Amino acid sequence: MKKITIAIDGFSSTGKSTLAKQLAKKLQYIYVDTGAMYRAVTLFAMQNGFIEDGKIDRHALVNALDRIELNFVFNEDLGFAEMYLNNLNVEKEIRTMPVSKNVSQVSELAEVRSKLVALQKAMGVDKGIVMDGRDIGSVVFPDAELKIFMTASPEKRAVRRYKELLDRGEDVQYEDILENVQKRDYIDSNREISPLVKAKDAIDFDNSDVGLEDQFQRIYEHALRIINK
Repeated sequence: MKKITIAIDGFSSTGKSTLAKQLAKKLQYIYVDTGAMYRAVTLFAMQNGFIEDGKIDRHALVNALDRIELNFVFNEDLGFAEMYLNNLNVEKEIRTMPVSKNVSQVSELAEVRSKLVALQKAMGVDKGIVMDGRDIGSVVFPDAELKIFMTASPEKRAVRRYKELLDRGEDVQYEDILENVQKRDYIDSNREISPLVKAKDAIDFDNSDVGLEDQFQRIYEHALRIINK
């Protein structure tokens, strides 16, 4: 069976990672969560005092990029790879609201994107990969055989994120989550470098009212049709 590249892009909290994990597991492909990579760089910036009161010391962060080592380490118990920053598991830390509030600004930096896109391209050289993010189909893998662009209403996405954070024990308010979702949408869609856009040949998938199993089945069957051509 031939291997293909699957690129999944879309707005925050549309379930990109959930779908990507499901596809990778079913197809026995490598899964890469590029959002986790940008979150890890954001966490590094916060830990080193490069972000204060929502403002980034761009010069300091750019000069420290060589000190950032990112790796995905497969967790057999969970069934997917977790994000490691400089050999430390930061999977939980990068999913918190403080990181969410700053990640879009860090992702705007050309030097950060250049470093991470190069890593992502290298990961997909041999195909057999499912990668999700904001610019996978448009920048990282413009020749991907299957491109998905996921969306849902801001309100639906905020509810999903709110429940997810509550389940993790975080003290959050729905209104703050909705505001963060809308702010990230604007920044991601309007940045100068690699803005969030739907690739011309991507399949538009609005999952506002679609169940996870139905969503997976539809896209999995589409992937099989491409693989079996």
